[in-house]
Amino acid sequence: MKKQGYIIALILWIVIVRTLSLYLLGIYALTSWIIIIGGILAVRIFFKKERLGLHWKIIIGMYLGVVYGLWAAGYWSNTPGVVWINFTNDWVKPWGTIFVNLLKLIAVPLVFASLIKGVASLSDISKLSRIGGKTIAIYLTSTVIAVSIGLLLVNTVKPGANFDKDSISQTENIQDGANKKIEAAENVKGEGPLQFLIDIVPTNIFDAASNNRNMLQVIFFAIFFGIAMVMLPDEKTTYVKGFFDGINDIILQIVDIIMMAAPFGVFALLGGLVVDFGASADLFIALAKYSATVIFGLLLMIFVVYPIILRLFTKVKYLDFFKGISPAQMLAFSTSSSAATLPVTMERCEDHLGVSEEVSSFVLPLGATINMDGTSLYQAVAAVFIAQAYGMDLDMSQQLTIVLTATLASIGAAAVPGAGMVMLVIVLGAIGVPTEGLALIFGVDRILDMMRTVVNVTGDATVATVVASTEGQLREVSEEELMS
Repeated sequence: MKKQGYIIALILWIVIVRTLSLYLLGIYALTSWIIIIGGILAVRIFFKKERLGLHWKIIIGMYLGVVYGLWAAGYWSNTPGVVWINFTNDWVKPWGTIFVNLLKLIAVPLVFASLIKGVASLSDISKLSRIGGKTIAIYLTSTVIAVSIGLLLVNTVKPGANFDKDSISQTENIQDGANKKIEAAENVKGEGPLQFLIDIVPTNIFDAASNNRNMLQVIFFAIFFGIAMVMLPDEKTTYVKGFFDGINDIILQIVDIIMMAAPFGVFALLGGLVVDFGASADLFIALAKYSATVIFGLLLMIFVVYPIILRLFTKVKYLDFFKGISPAQMLAFSTSSSAATLPVTMERCEDHLGVSEEVSSFVLPLGATINMDGTSLYQAVAAVFIAQAYGMDLDMSQQLTIVLTATLASIGAAAVPGAGMVMLVIVLGAIGVPTEGLALIFGVDRILDMMRTVVNVTGDATVATVVASTEGQLREVSEEELMS
């Protein structure tokens, strides 16, 4: 019966797609067959598994979102689909925004409750300092490795050599967007050398909690609050601990509810994104070499650096790690936000990788704020690329400045989309490269932002697994837990 259902669904899919392609949508024959093959795979996955895993649902949502976006943007026809572009912007894209807003809605209460619970559960201050010291040391080391890989690649490939910056048509939106990032960075550069420490300490916790960009202030207060609880006798903090335990469980349940809509939210996000950039094909082609360099570096981090770290410090197989964390990676790709992905990252690490709640509730919120391996690698490649585009040769001292500046900038980078561009302006200023060059790469930043966020989230999960393993707080998980 199952096989017959699969065959019927397959025939119906081919007939519907070919009919729509030829008579209604005007899609080329080759492209329609690509859509058919993708649909066949989706149907096969559906009939192959009794219960479709979340990661498969998200993959299908991503695939359908891209296909829909290309079609709505008129990619396969001679004239742009103005009607469908407007329909997408008005009726499809808002659902993606709502989905991201739901994730951001619970980011601050989750970080606050989970950090207080995690810190308060530590038996003494020395244990907190030990876990915190390990976490920060590994985060900074991985960031330096990421920047070094970026510099090595960009100096080897030289994507900006023989590059005519004037050949790129800078649209008004691109130039305006670049100017806003430059202006934001100028405000940061005008502050003192210890401003980042001042920014960590909030003047009003409620004001800090009202903006996801102030996540580091929330983390500071939560750790401060948790340390005070540890220093007090248990009988005085019993009810407070119970309160935050309950809040944490409620927030995690809300995460599960929100994730039920993840495939639809991802579809709306990617469909809207493809429509937005459908007219920028020439820009993507012109910057393909630069993009490929960044992407190759990011892939090295995911498939070489992190597996080596896991192999050295844990007994976790990277394939199992990938199975466990993949839904968070896909969500990171769709939202371009470490903060928005944080609830899912915590849930996957605790329930599907075996990381203890004590470790995950401390390491992951901290990592979402200070660990930006993908962003740091991108900044290194982008800074040298822009310098090459302007015909500037950077000496060793300037490249070492990139390592230092990108590492420190990543600590203060907000865990929200586009924050890396603001930090890039600071890096460019530190090495004397014209900040106007930001407009050259602004057109492809959104795509690269999606990919570097995947690296950021993967790095957070890797460090959490390593810290849990070294602390003896990493339990073994079953194959069912990995795939669920």
